[in-house]
Amino acid sequence: MKFSAQMPQHELAPLLSEWFDSPLGMELVQHERELAEDVLPTLFGYHLLQVGYDCRQTLFDASPVSRKVMLIPSMQLGAGPFTVLAEHDELPVLSNEIDVVILHHALDFAASPHQVLREASRVLRPGGHLLSFSFNPASYWGLRRLMRKPSSPVWSSHFIRLGRLHDWLSLLEMTELKTRSVCHHLPMGNPKWRRRLRCFETLSRRVPIHSGAAMMVLARKDVAGMTPIRPEWKRRRLLSMPVPEPKPTARG
Repeated sequence: MKFSAQMPQHELAPLLSEWFDSPLGMELVQHERELAEDVLPTLFGYHLLQVGYDCRQTLFDASPVSRKVMLIPSMQLGAGPFTVLAEHDELPVLSNEIDVVILHHALDFAASPHQVLREASRVLRPGGHLLSFSFNPASYWGLRRLMRKPSSPVWSSHFIRLGRLHDWLSLLEMTELKTRSVCHHLPMGNPKWRRRLRCFETLSRRVPIHSGAAMMVLARKDVAGMTPIRPEWKRRRLLSMPVPEPKPTARG
């Protein structure tokens, strides 16, 4: 499975940070943050890891997890003390240690998106949760990517199909729990034209598929073959029944 070539992550990070500062980028992150705020309060644990490109775009503020770590490919101004510098396809984390992993467009710009997803599954503990944010090809933004020559690294990203992402999650023994999409408007920052073309946004919302520009997928890491052990106090005790003793024989 081949994907379009992407520039090195340390060169890509400043360009993406610049795009996130644009009106479209800020609106997109705001909608993604609202999706995260609806889901994260229900995900508990001790360790959370967000894998992304811009240390300022934190999506875990609403999480009750106590230890939150941001992983980015290169040093940036404003990075907090709990920031790790590493490549997304080689996470410097022990296996089965993280309770919640957030992938903030980490799949969109990876040389091997499946490897990034495999690494996220590896560091998750059994029963841990993955929260992935990515661009949706079945949207107006996906059409914009096909129509003109890319003027930003955003429009040259992978735009992975939801069906393909489902297949990857199944191969990694992960169960999809929730999928939502936001930003149904056309990819333009001019509010005047946005109001004039609001009919396209209304049409996109009525389509029976996920047609927003940003797609959120929540999945849980399951381990095949595991049977839950019932607590001792829930086990049914055997009744003590009298057992007849054998009769003595003539030899006895």
